[in-house]
Amino acid sequence: MEAVILILTLLFVAFMALGVYAGVKAVRAAKRGVDRTITQARRSVEDTALRAKSYGQPGVQGELAQLRLALRTSMRATQDALSAGVAEDSSLSESMGLFQRLSAHGRELDSELKRLEREPDRATVATLLPSLKERTERITHSAESLRWAARDRARQFADDDLAALNAQIDVEAGALRHWTTEESAAQDGATGQSWSGPAEGEAPQALTPPDPRLQTGYPWQKSARPETTN
Repeated sequence: MEAVILILTLLFVAFMALGVYAGVKAVRAAKRGVDRTITQARRSVEDTALRAKSYGQPGVQGELAQLRLALRTSMRATQDALSAGVAEDSSLSESMGLFQRLSAHGRELDSELKRLEREPDRATVATLLPSLKERTERITHSAESLRWAARDRARQFADDDLAALNAQIDVEAGALRHWTTEESAAQDGATGQSWSGPAEGEAPQALTPPDPRLQTGYPWQKSARPETTN
């Protein structure tokens, strides 16, 4: 009896621990989802503000906003392309590693551009714009090179797979049309059939019709009565 109670107690504790573990995982997953949603909303608001500044504010402020917007757009597009491709092509893991290193430079440049947006000395910021533009172009060019290389690789794989699929379909279509050769063989056999009369040496068929009394009728028919003589 004590052993049964001990086993039941252990099972109860195990179920409780499992429930707590599942609850903690669910809370963490929900927290990650909320954090991801907040991050995406913050990015959308910031991108909208940068877009408004780039079109609505002339001078240094507008140029800084354009640089930040171009940098963020290019880096995000490359990250999405590589993240989607690495799930199907493990060889892109090295490209993802290079992009992570490039992202460090991109984040540093974005932080610097953001600080300069609040800089009151517009003249000094204007002198820094050429070097900032060059850094932005170098980073975005590298990001675009990785992005388009990944897309070209995926497109080449898709073209190769499609070519192989077309070849297999052609072979299967040819196998499904084997009935055409069978029909031609049947037609050749039919043209060789003879419709002439009986061969030489054979007896001709009798012209006298057979006696109907000798024929076997259907099961439901009555047998013919013999003729009676008076």
